[in-house]
Amino acid sequence: MSFQTTHSPAPTGPISLFPLCGEIVKKSPTLVHATVIVPEPLVTALYKEASLSQKEVTVTQGFAKGQVPLNYIQDSFKTNLIEHLEEFLFTYCVATFLQQELRRHQLLVTSEPRLVNVTVDHHTEARYDFEISILQPPTIQEWRYLPFRAPKRKNYKDLDRQVDMFIAEEKERLDRMADTGITVGDWVSLAVGLLNSDGFPALGTHKASFWLRVGDEEADLPFKDLVYQKKVGDSFITQNRALQEYFSGCIDTSYTFSVEILDCIKNDFFCTETFKKQFKIKTNKLLYQKLIEVFSYRNDISQRRAMVEDALHLLLVKHPISIPEYLVNRQQQQIIDAIKNKPDYQVYRTQKDFTQRVQQLAEKQVREMVYLDQLAYEEKLTATNEDIRQYLNLNNRPRTKDFIYFDPPVTKQQGQEMPILELELQQYCLREKTINHIIYHLTKK
Repeated sequence: MSFQTTHSPAPTGPISLFPLCGEIVKKSPTLVHATVIVPEPLVTALYKEASLSQKEVTVTQGFAKGQVPLNYIQDSFKTNLIEHLEEFLFTYCVATFLQQELRRHQLLVTSEPRLVNVTVDHHTEARYDFEISILQPPTIQEWRYLPFRAPKRKNYKDLDRQVDMFIAEEKERLDRMADTGITVGDWVSLAVGLLNSDGFPALGTHKASFWLRVGDEEADLPFKDLVYQKKVGDSFITQNRALQEYFSGCIDTSYTFSVEILDCIKNDFFCTETFKKQFKIKTNKLLYQKLIEVFSYRNDISQRRAMVEDALHLLLVKHPISIPEYLVNRQQQQIIDAIKNKPDYQVYRTQKDFTQRVQQLAEKQVREMVYLDQLAYEEKLTATNEDIRQYLNLNNRPRTKDFIYFDPPVTKQQGQEMPILELELQQYCLREKTINHIIYHLTKK
């Protein structure tokens, strides 16, 4: 069974008219083969810019720095340049395009796509071949009117005072917030484009879109310098070292990038207006009731989390899902990796039922994610930039993080905050949005 995107003959217009294309072929009920093709004009343009970038830094006998002939660079360093093209194109546009296509075909992907082959040359189209494990979609019948009793809040008056104080504190933070631009702790949305030696877009309208959390460690300085004290709407040209290394790990480059700051979620305060839109709250009374959910605890579990747990349990009992063992094993390892650095880890692992508990949790989480992904397809739910804003707003305060059910994406690598592709962040947001969709309908009066 084959699903194919538009793959028409190469157009003859400007480079911006050359879109990526490809196909997805179902090899078995649990495996698909996906191909992404980058048109030859884009590959040729990048090869030229990579060669010019190497010319600036190459020193060889008989030529001064920067004076080495371009054809010498392309002949002597072709292997390195081709390896660089493979890496750059994958990070810049191939990974995002592949994820878009997998969603467009509503596939239940169970693991990271495996890159099995890459064919790149400087004068032909580039071809990336992937194998992707999938699951058959579970059957989801009518669920909105299942009998559901949401857990009640505790009736301590102190809870109401805590919510009052929380709202007042956040309003005070907002009132005293100075418009100093982007700072440490903020989340920033960026669109990054490669420029050619003449200062024009080298790859047409193709740009990389990602979010970045501004860190405060020494390792974060290069990315911090890129956006610090800038504002939404700012556009600028840069040869920032962090961007060079993000797109190229195999050779040193000196590319020129255009950067546009598309959005910013400030860490200085929690926005109650954004929160009200996210949960369809129209009055301050309903705002209080919703916030109480993360202040009211029973047996160390918040009312909100208990509500989500109960709702997902109800739906999974109604719609049993069979999960392959390898998925459970992979999730088990992710759980263990996540708790290894916690102070109580050694205490946990000495308990007799530790392995069993981790396995049960892994099975539960995998079933929940599969169910939510399929329900999102069936309910035609999508994640927008506004959903990302709402998701990141919840991350601003420890209390409101309890409105997020699954662990957030890992953004640090070797102690440094790294960009996360917009489409990857959307997947995290979509699961949480689907949970909110479920709770809204199950508790709707």
